[in-house]
Amino acid sequence: MKNISDIIEGYLKGIIEEESMGQIEIKRNEIAEMFQCVPSQINYVINTRFTVDRGYLVESKRGGGGYIRILRVRAHTKADLIEHIIVSLENGASESMTQDIVFRLIDEEVITKREAKLILAALNKKTLAIPLPARDELRARILCAMLLTLKYEKK
Repeated sequence: MKNISDIIEGYLKGIIEEESMGQIEIKRNEIAEMFQCVPSQINYVINTRFTVDRGYLVESKRGGGGYIRILRVRAHTKADLIEHIIVSLENGASESMTQDIVFRLIDEEVITKREAKLILAALNKKTLAIPLPARDELRARILCAMLLTLKYEKK
């Protein structure tokens, strides 16, 4: 059974995909009212499910006429996407950042769900049982190696 966050995420992603520009402008209170939840639930969904690592840019304007704009960002090619991700890993990668990247790779059809499970299993904190920040640095190095393999294989 899906929770309210999953339902809100699916609704917003559906609207974004329907739009020719790949972006939407929403009012937090209107969406909260539609799903009969508190506005902070909408904030939670946007902050956790529409991140840069997942391929979204979020802008907001506060005040009476305020809005939240969510823009879907797609790379021109799979190789460009992989290169962009590799650059973003220069300072290490937390487990949640890695999950966001993997979800984006699935969404952009760079990897399969099976490959995603393997990557996440290899990079979780139980597998990489060393102290921080070394764990995040090692996770980033392993993920970069995997991505480089995909980049040159998937051309």
